[in-house]
Amino acid sequence: MPPRSLFGAPRALPLRSRAVRVRLDRRFASSTAHAPEVYDVVCVGGGPAGLSLLAGLKASPVTRGLKVALIEGQDMQKNRLLKEASLDSFSNRCSSLTPASVKNLQEIGAWRHVNAARVQPYQEMQVWDGVSDARISFDWDTARPLLSPRNPAQPTTIAYMIENTNTVTMLLSRLEELGGVDMFTSTKVSSIELGSDTEQMDFTSWPILTLSNGKTLAARLLVGADGANSPVRTFADIESRGFDYNRFGVVASLSIEGQGWGGPDHKIAYQRFLPSGPLALLPLPGNKSTLVWSTTPERAARLKALSPQDFVAMVNAGFRLSTTDLEYLHTLESGQAEEVAWREKHTPMNERAIPMRITDVEAGTVAGFPLRMRHADTYTGERVALVGDAAHTIHPLAGQGLNQGQGDAAALVRTISHAVRTGQDIGSTLALESYNSERYAENNAMLGVCDKLHRLYSIESGPLIGLRSIGLRAVDAMGPLKSFFMSRAAGGS
Repeated sequence: MPPRSLFGAPRALPLRSRAVRVRLDRRFASSTAHAPEVYDVVCVGGGPAGLSLLAGLKASPVTRGLKVALIEGQDMQKNRLLKEASLDSFSNRCSSLTPASVKNLQEIGAWRHVNAARVQPYQEMQVWDGVSDARISFDWDTARPLLSPRNPAQPTTIAYMIENTNTVTMLLSRLEELGGVDMFTSTKVSSIELGSDTEQMDFTSWPILTLSNGKTLAARLLVGADGANSPVRTFADIESRGFDYNRFGVVASLSIEGQGWGGPDHKIAYQRFLPSGPLALLPLPGNKSTLVWSTTPERAARLKALSPQDFVAMVNAGFRLSTTDLEYLHTLESGQAEEVAWREKHTPMNERAIPMRITDVEAGTVAGFPLRMRHADTYTGERVALVGDAAHTIHPLAGQGLNQGQGDAAALVRTISHAVRTGQDIGSTLALESYNSERYAENNAMLGVCDKLHRLYSIESGPLIGLRSIGLRAVDAMGPLKSFFMSRAAGGS
């Protein structure tokens, strides 16, 4: 089999050359004093998905004896959240964790390490069409009487807003508590190639990783948790298909004028679907909120260039003014604050149906990132498995990206545990098949829903405006159907 490298596809060698190359590899490998160090699981990537996988493996009595390693290019200690971090400042990289994801973090013992003061559960979500103003309200207080008798649980939380640094820090703390993980941080993968038959053992189907520190590792199972441009996926020759939305997500950390309309004990998330993309304001502790505004690259660049005063005015306008007004405001280089103040005086609005006013934006938190949809053809190969963004990237409108990665990690732990219990080779395609079949279908469905919602609400005129508004109002009026959607969004079944 031709050697693979993270720098390119398999090289097409003539048959004779290939045989010579294999013989040379074997002779070198059998005579060298630097044989690779053998691991059961090597995870490339120290984000939430990879860390959850390793914590799950070490927390389980079935798999805790596996020899595992983590490879991460960054210095993870520098990115840890300080225990004494002020509640007056929040990172602009926040995620919405579903109750199902939190339950998994609790089961692997990580959640008790979270900085709870910086986590904000929310109990209600207001979503509406920016063109027609058709609205749907999600909250468990109204859904409880409609829950199925077979599932009488009465949740109160739709999701938990948490900084990504908080998630990573708690998982690192749990891994340190568990021990048994060889961590190669501030270390990059220089190459990944198939091994050969050595005096030590037959590595012909094993990925051999060469690290920037000179070490070589042999992986019975190599896990790619290394992001959308995954070198592990490239090594495995797994195609990732999709497209760019030609949209950017603008994020920022904001202050609002009060605790929110629900008060400190009932937080509300807001999302308005505008033709250029959804605008979402999600609650953080106290009077803080996090913004995700999906819009065109040109508008994203202009938003990022605005003064703090004009940026705040634009966010307030995004939830209050008509799409026609917003079109005009986006053309201005500056002066939005005065223009918005004048236009709001001539725009009727129900203040209690929209977020409290933004009063300030935290310095240095306005940033943007391109929005893409990608899906790998498969999540597994011979001795390879993909999790998180290495397997799929999704539009942020449903806030499911991090949760999909957490679901991947939990499912892969179950798959590896089953293989260990039944005496299977944990890296074989047969042992990994259940992980692929479980997660691929579920993630593909969520990717499809988010993509279709984005396209549906990008339409500015025509009969679809009326149809989507009727559909939104119908779902809002049909309690059992709305409860079903909420259950699915929360990670239930």
